[in-house]
Amino acid sequence: MQRDELVDYCLAKPGAEETYPWGDAELVAKVGGKAFAFIGLDGGRVGLKCGRNAAEAAEWRDRYPEAVTMSSYIGRHGWNSVDWTGTVPDDEVRELVDASYDAVVAALPKSRRPVVG
Repeated sequence: MQRDELVDYCLAKPGAEETYPWGDAELVAKVGGKAFAFIGLDGGRVGLKCGRNAAEAAEWRDRYPEAVTMSSYIGRHGWNSVDWTGTVPDDEVRELVDASYDAVVAALPKSRRPVVG
């Protein structure tokens, strides 16, 4: 998967917005003001919520030990850093983006959830 494909996929989600809270090196895709993807623009990694908790996220690290690592600071909450240019197939990267987005939307108050339809 190319970086532009990943960015486009994230930003095509309903209500998704592109932000750069820490400068140009990292794009943070948000929905309802909450991050669902941290995309490193000078490398091949994306931070995604990969489960409801650290144990579920660990399943992805066990499955792809060379490409998926625990995210710094927020890994205990189910976030992993995924090398989208590596061994994780593109369809599984998209599955992880979908799951991260869905988890963040589900945690939003109804008033901040995107209108779909």
